[in-house]
Amino acid sequence: MARALTVVTEERPGHEALSRAFFADSGRAHTVGLCGSPGSGKSSLINRLVAAARAEGRTVAVLAVDPTSAFTGGAFLGDRLRIQEHALDAGVFMRSLATRGMMGGLNATIFAAIHVLEAAGYGRIIVETVGTGQDEVDVAEVVDTVVCVSAPYQGDEFQAMKAGTMEIGDVFAVNKADLPEVERAVAMLKDALSLAPRRDGGWAPRVAPVSALSGLGVPGLCADVEAHRAHLEASGELAGRRRRQLRRELALVIARRLTRDAMDRVTDRHIDMLAGKTSDPVTLGGRLTSGRA
Repeated sequence: MARALTVVTEERPGHEALSRAFFADSGRAHTVGLCGSPGSGKSSLINRLVAAARAEGRTVAVLAVDPTSAFTGGAFLGDRLRIQEHALDAGVFMRSLATRGMMGGLNATIFAAIHVLEAAGYGRIIVETVGTGQDEVDVAEVVDTVVCVSAPYQGDEFQAMKAGTMEIGDVFAVNKADLPEVERAVAMLKDALSLAPRRDGGWAPRVAPVSALSGLGVPGLCADVEAHRAHLEASGELAGRRRRQLRRELALVIARRLTRDAMDRVTDRHIDMLAGKTSDPVTLGGRLTSGRA
């Protein structure tokens, strides 16, 4: 499984054949995305969610997207440090993925990675975004349930109220529940959410105060995630979300292929045209993508 993930996420030789084969098992798992600003405690909270899932006898996999080095293209892999207690558990699997320049806190081959884990039989797959903040909305088109994590001392409750994460969150987890500011943050989030229209078949986003440090509130957060999964199935919204995921997956594949094909045709002559102002990026880009340059 680890080798298969390497092949499909790094697009090594044979990745297309593997991706086709694993797609047959797509849609088997409940996918949960955790987004939020850096320092809000996403990785530590995932550690608690993994422990809770294992206590229920579930198998769980984690795909943690890390920032990419501009020099090596690799990821720091720091998220693994926070779930070391599960390192020897055969029912837990974790893989860190580099963003490789993709905006929105995700990896361009995230769907291929999810399908590998679904084929391996993991019932729950957690996707942790890189933590880009307010514009971190791509995860809503990748997973079934979106959990937005904030920390009150950072002022993240105000960030969550802005357009973007406020609109995609199904469950809001206010971390650091042992701090006195949490009650105010929870109240502000609930007030803001009460003004937003119901969506996805009438689901009202829930707010859960939690502490990744002590585990306080984690059972309630797990219950909210389960409630959202049940709501998606009962309302028929799950099928709609899955269709949006398929559209997004197809768009990523098309975009990567078009980019590769067009860039393979770029030569020094094209750069000379831009440098000499005999053409411009819009015109030349259109010609390259249409195969006329």
